Amino acid sequence: MSNDSFPLRKVDHVRHFVNNARQAAYFYQHTFGFDLSAYRGLETGSTDEVGYALKQNDVTVWFSAPVRPGHPMAENIAFHGDFVQDIAFEVDDPDWAFTTATARGAKPWREPHTLEDDHGKVRMSAICTYGDTVHTFLNRDNYHGPFLPGFRAESEPGDPIGIQEIDHCVGNVELGQMNVWVKWYEDVLGFRNMLSFDDKDISTEYTALMSKVMASGNGRVKFPINEPAAGKKKSQIDEYLEFFGGAGVQHVALRTDDIVYTVSRLRARGVEFLKVPRTYYDMLPDRVGAIDEDIEVLADLGILVDRDDEGYLLQIFTKPITDRPTLFYEIIHRKGAQSFGKGNFKALFESIEREQALRGTL
Repeated sequence: MSNDSFPLRKVDHVRHFVNNARQAAYFYQHTFGFDLSAYRGLETGSTDEVGYALKQNDVTVWFSAPVRPGHPMAENIAFHGDFVQDIAFEVDDPDWAFTTATARGAKPWREPHTLEDDHGKVRMSAICTYGDTVHTFLNRDNYHGPFLPGFRAESEPGDPIGIQEIDHCVGNVELGQMNVWVKWYEDVLGFRNMLSFDDKDISTEYTALMSKVMASGNGRVKFPINEPAAGKKKSQIDEYLEFFGGAGVQHVALRTDDIVYTVSRLRARGVEFLKVPRTYYDMLPDRVGAIDEDIEVLADLGILVDRDDEGYLLQIFTKPITDRPTLFYEIIHRKGAQSFGKGNFKALFESIEREQALRGTL
């Protein structure tokens, strides 16, 4: 596209660094229904860390963990807890991407290099973004193996729940840093600011936040960026920054084509979701008009609905899925709507505040 100054094909994978990759992989396989598709570790010649790659349709997650003291990521894992370290992009040319991004002001993370095995080659490079998060650029056009060179194929199927692709990834940054990182995504990766929400849009009696949604030139990659706003009590962004130890990935939104099915399966497997008061559903028909779904079913599951000029969307948010109140997931089902559920922000925030009060962090 002529207006795309930094072409990205898609999000290739999301890499987590964790204390125990085997247990993380087991959780995502048996709870979220991912197939365990590739592994590397001591048995494959990886002497310092293990990795598990899991896949469901167009979503790939990679869990890495050190297996020896002194691993370069061990300190980060101790500091942040289990965390999303890399949102990786598939690109046409990782060398061009790296050279262009660093020329535009990005801090380099890994110079362009090639990984190779019997299945072919993958060219990769990486740059730093907010906090300890990085963006890897990779091209796997000449690779026909299970995930990346050095991994062996595994075929342990999960029981899929209908997750199709990553809809968006949300970053939390410190007070005063949102516009800094908005400009960074504009200048470095050619993103555009497609939506903005201020503390009048996203606030309750007690807490508030600011958010700007950045989208790649082709619109395939969307990254909302949040910062705290002044409020009477500690906002969810402040809580995140305190427990995470700075800026990082707050949540990953997974798109489904049948949210009732997806959420029902997740709930049956023990995933806990934020709930909104029953009155939310009493007001729903007046607010969003006619929808295909049964409102009673949505109310039972706690699924939220919002409408924009192009259609409507259904969404729901898990409670944090790690010990710290940091990373969580959104399940989203788009029926035409390209927005992010602005009409749900207040109800959602009050729900989050109830959880914060239980944790004693409001």
